[in-house]
Amino acid sequence: MTEFLNNLFFIFQRISWLSVFDIMLVTLIFFGLLYSLRDTQAMALLRGMILLAVALILLNSLVELPAFSWFAQNSLPALIISVPVIFAPEIRRALERLGRAGVVWQSPLKPEDIPLEQTIHALVSAAARLSARQHGALIVLQRLDNLEDYIRTGVQLNARVTPEILLQIFYPNTPLHDGGVIIVGSKIAAASCVMPLSASGVLNRTPERQMGLRHRAALGTSEASDAIAVVVSEETGGISVAHAGRMLRRLDPERLENILTAFFRPQEESQKTGIFRKLFPGFFSRKVDK
Repeated sequence: MTEFLNNLFFIFQRISWLSVFDIMLVTLIFFGLLYSLRDTQAMALLRGMILLAVALILLNSLVELPAFSWFAQNSLPALIISVPVIFAPEIRRALERLGRAGVVWQSPLKPEDIPLEQTIHALVSAAARLSARQHGALIVLQRLDNLEDYIRTGVQLNARVTPEILLQIFYPNTPLHDGGVIIVGSKIAAASCVMPLSASGVLNRTPERQMGLRHRAALGTSEASDAIAVVVSEETGGISVAHAGRMLRRLDPERLENILTAFFRPQEESQKTGIFRKLFPGFFSRKVDK
């Protein structure tokens, strides 16, 4: 015990402000990594890798096993190389968010050319009527990230956003009913688009686990881009909004219009985020609103 206390005292004697900064920097890096991987399938993989590494270290330190020690030491480089491969989607998403961090956000809807309020009102009106009829719908609004790859998977329309067109597109058993509608500016770029499904486990932890592909596609689209996805449930008629891997559910038309206006009003990103935090503080939680 005395030797342990002496070693501990010796360590504290060597700590300087630079050492504290060094430790905090490493801690911040690990915190950012774990924060970006939370509620994803990659978190389970990371937990498994950590448990495996701890088990190998303990086994190697407690028991003298020369062959096993040689195997563990030589397999470490392969494990380090495999990390970027396993976590490639999460690393790519984190780098994209870092690249967008310093960009001043500007709405693709130019107020001098396109009536912003009219476009949002048409979308909200369509969502309210689809909700009343319990017709399922998935509407994606493009922002900074280009959605051309997803637009090419659907039927290109280049039509003005009106409630009647959206109601007709999502009418059950029509040719364009399945898939999502992508809106660029005030135009419906394409319908029946194939959108990416979410790899997150957020929806699996909600009581309504029967939520189908539309909600998963909305959440997946928001994870893969900065787009905003509006979903109308075919089962309940409930309206939801997904953005940045988060979903806010059970919205009424007025609240939906406030959200879309907060996102697409032409102003700086900091101002936009501040307004949205005041309107919907729960939206910035990773959990799905229940």
